[in-house]
Amino acid sequence: MTNSPQWPLTLYYDGDCPLCAREIQLLNRHANAERLLLVDISSEAFHADSVGIDKHTLANRLHAHFADGQWVTGLDATLWSWRAAGLGRWATPLTWRPLRPVFELGYWLFCVLRPHLTWLPHPDAGKRCQNGQCDIDRKS
Repeated sequence: MTNSPQWPLTLYYDGDCPLCAREIQLLNRHANAERLLLVDISSEAFHADSVGIDKHTLANRLHAHFADGQWVTGLDATLWSWRAAGLGRWATPLTWRPLRPVFELGYWLFCVLRPHLTWLPHPDAGKRCQNGQCDIDRKS
């Protein structure tokens, strides 16, 4: 990955994931649209065919692409999204080569466990429910 990326970075995330949604809220508070665009793949408005990657693949591992079309996934998508939001110093350990295998293992474990973490409280719980029905319930 180049050190002079073509902004903006478009990050595809699962808004139904409570932990993911918390991270996205943090990124959104610090980012501007010139550097980071956030796309919720769980939204009914999202169509995976518009990016050429099926929704299942996007949901299984974090994906992002730069304005020049270059894709990054997993920990690299995390690293570059934090850099795009101006929070790169917090993600710097992801660049440390000796620890990278440990981080990759942790990320893989998170990806395996993530579908089973829907019981955690969602940060947008109140906004996701209207007329006695929640978005998460309608998607089931």
